[in-house]
Amino acid sequence: MEINDLTPAERRVWEAFPRGDGVDFRERPEDSSVDGAGWGPDRTLRAEVLRALLLDAAPAAEGRVAGLKIKGARIVGKLDLRYAVIDHPIRMRDCWFERKPLLYGAQLKALVLGYSTLPGLTAATLRVDVVLRLSCCRITGPVRLQGAKIAGGLFLQGAVVGPTSGQEADEPPLQLNHAEVGTDIIANDLTVHGQLRLNGAVVGGRINLDDARLLAPDGTALQAETLAVGTDLHAARARTQGRLNLTGSRIPGRLNLAHAVLENPGGIALRASSCTVGEVWLPACEDVRGTVNLRRSQFDLLNMRAGTWRDPLRLDGLTYRTLGPHLPAEERLAALETGEPGYLPYPYEQLAAAYRTAGDEAAARTVQLAKLRRHRRTLPRHTRLWGLLQDATVGYGFRPLRAAGWLAALLLTGAIAFALQPPRPLKQGEAPDFNAVFYTIDLMLPIIGFGQEQAFAPSGWHQWLSYLLIVTGWVLATTTAAGVSRSLRRQ
Repeated sequence: MEINDLTPAERRVWEAFPRGDGVDFRERPEDSSVDGAGWGPDRTLRAEVLRALLLDAAPAAEGRVAGLKIKGARIVGKLDLRYAVIDHPIRMRDCWFERKPLLYGAQLKALVLGYSTLPGLTAATLRVDVVLRLSCCRITGPVRLQGAKIAGGLFLQGAVVGPTSGQEADEPPLQLNHAEVGTDIIANDLTVHGQLRLNGAVVGGRINLDDARLLAPDGTALQAETLAVGTDLHAARARTQGRLNLTGSRIPGRLNLAHAVLENPGGIALRASSCTVGEVWLPACEDVRGTVNLRRSQFDLLNMRAGTWRDPLRLDGLTYRTLGPHLPAEERLAALETGEPGYLPYPYEQLAAAYRTAGDEAAARTVQLAKLRRHRRTLPRHTRLWGLLQDATVGYGFRPLRAAGWLAALLLTGAIAFALQPPRPLKQGEAPDFNAVFYTIDLMLPIIGFGQEQAFAPSGWHQWLSYLLIVTGWVLATTTAAGVSRSLRRQ
């Protein structure tokens, strides 16, 4: 392109490029690119001029770094840089684009489009050596960055993406699937009207989605299966409408969803199954509307406040080493009771193991007892009697002091009854002196013999009392032995 064909605005940019100087077309610093459609010729640049400048650039001025640096311009036409190799940074801040830039397969030094308004961005398999900035952009069409490789960071804080419309209405507004980011994705305060797709993405540092809004009602707000993050994924105080899907993700640091609001009524609000995460901080139960699925995941720390969950928690196969904050077992059991239907012992075993790790054996026994009661409710009615009897007497062996209480009560009852009306001796003159206490012990404890039971024979209602003491003694002995053996197996 001949330089004589340039407009005055384009000439300013052309002459500033070799020196890397900025050209500011804004009338006021507070000018917004949202109003760019009405800007006049003095702020209008043709996309073909920028393309020619970047591809056939004049050599840099001596001692300077050439680059495109523009603020507050109206870009008309199609900026087509597909497959281009550009060694100069591109910084186009507060600009308004008539058509979506085409950067498919391009190799760039750096791309900064902060505070700009775009109808979309097509940049799949883009390569960026330094940084890609889309901070505070307003983008009405899909942002296609799938397969992109960014050596530095990706900045999306404050950006608003979507909703898409027309032929692109069914396309996810923000596509980062299988992208590779060398350092961080900074996207706090990001708003996406539709799906943010991160399937298979690899991020060397952290992802920051604090205070983000991912809005895809009745759909998937975040699709991040097999996501790999170098450190943390933060989404504190975020709000999602739709499913948050992290299936198979690897996050060695912290997954922080504290104070987030997850809404997907009637569906899955959070799916983090088959994940490996260092620390998981979940929102409070009142901030979640929908099912939380954590099955088959592995966490070092699970920080989850107690409360009544309105929707089920799917916890079968979830493994965690530490559970925080430390709360009484009764407060934790409410979450297991609202879980999956039927009898699934693993969540109870895992909770009991966490209490043992914390040194709270009493809480671990409470959880084990709750597990057996849950199992009993799933049995046929006619087989529940033995379980009810074990529960009432010794708490399935986890409440051994109950057996002592029952034994003491029965011993007192029998001793008083037989002392008031001693049984007759079987052989007169040969029987030892009658002792009501030891006679009762002889009846109740089958493995102990004091010679009283064989020497005396009760009659009348005392005979029925002796039968009751024998039966209850056997029940208490067997249930206590079962509890002791269970305790030994745990040791």
